[in-house]
This record gives sequence, structure tokens and C-alpha cells, in this order.
Amino acid sequence: MTTFSTPEPDLEDRQVLEQIHAFRSELTDVLRVPRRWAGGLRRSMLARAIQGSNSIEGYDVKLDDAAAALDDEEALSADERTFAEIRGYRQALGYVLAMAKDADFRLDVSAIRGMHFMMLSHDLSKSPGSYRPGAVYVHDEATGENVYEGPPAEDVAALVAELTDDLAADTSADPLVQAAMAHLNLVMIHPFRDGNGRMARALQTLVLSRGGIGEPAFSSIEEWLGSNTDEYYRVLAATGAGAWHPDRSAALWLKFNLRAHHIQAQTVRRRYREAGRLWLAFDELIEKHGLADRVADELFDASLGFRMRRATYVRRAGIEERTASRDLARLTDLELLRAVGETKGRHYVMGDRLAEVVQEVLSTRDQLVDPYPWMPERLAAVPRPVR
Repeated sequence: MTTFSTPEPDLEDRQVLEQIHAFRSELTDVLRVPRRWAGGLRRSMLARAIQGSNSIEGYDVKLDDAAAALDDEEALSADERTFAEIRGYRQALGYVLAMAKDADFRLDVSAIRGMHFMMLSHDLSKSPGSYRPGAVYVHDEATGENVYEGPPAEDVAALVAELTDDLAADTSADPLVQAAMAHLNLVMIHPFRDGNGRMARALQTLVLSRGGIGEPAFSSIEEWLGSNTDEYYRVLAATGAGAWHPDRSAALWLKFNLRAHHIQAQTVRRRYREAGRLWLAFDELIEKHGLADRVADELFDASLGFRMRRATYVRRAGIEERTASRDLARLTDLELLRAVGETKGRHYVMGDRLAEVVQEVLSTRDQLVDPYPWMPERLAAVPRPVR
């Protein structure tokens, strides 16, 4: 019995790995210096990871609903079922964050099953924390066909144990490579009745953070995968060929993951630089209009596209409701924010004046470079992606 073996990175891969590590090192260095916007950026990155991983599974997740789950607040627009899935994933991600730097933590079978229970404990019909009792198929809704069959249920326990044993034993592999293979093997073993994709992506983030590849908020590729779902399914289809085939090469899968890391790292670097320029612009607005410094956090969230509630502002700023109402009314008058809805369900979004400021900052943004420019065409040729 064996799982997918780790391919040896070729020259192209090694060059991309060097560039990714350079990006990560640069980000680590700048994060050592306290910046006012780092906390807001970290929160938004975690929200994007939650949004991305759940959207792959077909859940329509708004960014601020993902942030509401992080803040233990009620959803703004998600229905009860969707928000339960978001909260479940947020709980599992919280476990990843807590264990990332715990020297006593051991990534074993119990940890895998525990993460799954956290993720799906809101729905006992999905057998959270328990392996599937029988066969499992991935169904393509577009064609009505089964496009992937996992290994027999009686092999699942041994395969997951082998996966965790390999992760513990292989300390020489680059963490980016090791995490990519952990993702592939778990999603191909498909050990659970539901939640296998989200579990595999959360496991990848955990292995990355345990391997020293930055904070989970800034090292996860779940946002990128959520924005490139079709390619993600296609590379899984190309690698698995419709069934449990661990003898097949995972070279294309590895390249796909390194591509995702490279582009996501560029995106994080760009956002960090843009956040600095935005906060300088906010300082100018605050000084010009005699606003309280505390409103900068709200302007930043609005600039990212969040919908904001007065209750959230009260809690985050540590102020009274009357003060919050006064601040929000002033920001609305200046067209930095715009009120939406009636008093009970009212929230605030980016106003026209703030939109102009954001547009000016983003007009000079860095262009992203694809380290594997040949890959989109290669993946487009893969028939019938797994869905």
C-alpha cells in the first residue's frame, strides 16, 4: 500500500521555489516592523482563505460574511446552512492557527480526524471525524457521470496513517513541496463522506505553517485556488485519471501548486504595499477633516469591499454607540462611507470619495507575473475536470 510519491523538482521548479522563498522572506522581514495596517490585512487574508476554500465547494461566500465568522458575529447575507459551513471551516482554520507554532503538536491521524470534526460538527449526518464506511464517487453535475472513485473504504485508515507517517518522517523536503503532496494525497484518498477538499486545503496550510513558511494568513493559497477553481479541478483530473492511481506522476500537480504560491505571494506583497499607501491617504483625510484616528480601520475595511455594521465598529474601537453613530454620520456626510438599508439592518460600504482615493492608489499597482506561462494552455486541454 502506498500513496502518491513526491516528484523531484526540475530546474524550472527549483527556480520558482527560490523566487517564492525570496517573496516570503521579504514579507517576513517587513512584518517584523509593527505597522498599523498589518492586523487588518491579516484579517482580510484569513477571510479570503475561508471564502476561497468554501467557494470551491459551491458555497456563495461573501468576503464580509467570512470576516463575520472570524469575528464571531452574525452573517450579513449568507443563509443559515452556508454560514454554518463558513463557521465550521473557520473553526478548523483556528485550529491550524493555534497549532502552527506549538512545539508539542503532532500531526497524526487523530489531528486529521479532529480537524474534520471541527469543520463539520454542525451537521452530524456527514459523520464528522469518522472515515467513510463505503465507496465514494465524485459526481460531475454537468455530465451526470462519476468522474473520480476513491480507494476502497477498507484501505482508508492505513492510507491516512501512511500519509501522516510520511509527513513526520520526511523532514528534508521543501515545505512547499511537502504541503502540496499532503494536499494531493488527502484529497485523492477521500477519507470522509464530505469535506475532503476543504480538509486537504486546510492540511496544506497547516503543513506550510509548521514548516516555517510564514503565517497561515499569508502563506495559504486557498484564495488563489478559489479564484482558479476550473484549473484546480483540471490538474486533479490530469493527476488522478478518474480513480485512485498513486503510481501516476504528480509532477504537474507540484508545478500547479508552486505556480499558485508564486502568484499568491506576489499578490500578498502587492497588497501590503498598497495598504501602506492607503493608510497614508487615510491620514491625510483624517487630518484634513478633523476626524478621529480610530476611523482609519473602518476606512481600510471599506476600501477592501467589506460591509460594516455599527455594532462591529463599537466593539472594535471600544467606544460608545453614540460616539460610533456620530463618527459614521460624519464619514457618510463626507461621502467616505455610504449607508445601506434601514436603521435596524443598516450597514456601511465604501462611498464615492473613498472610492476615488482607492482608485488612485490602485492605478499604479504592480503587475503579476505567471512563473509557468505555458500551464493554462496545458490545463485547458485536460478533458472533463473533476467537479
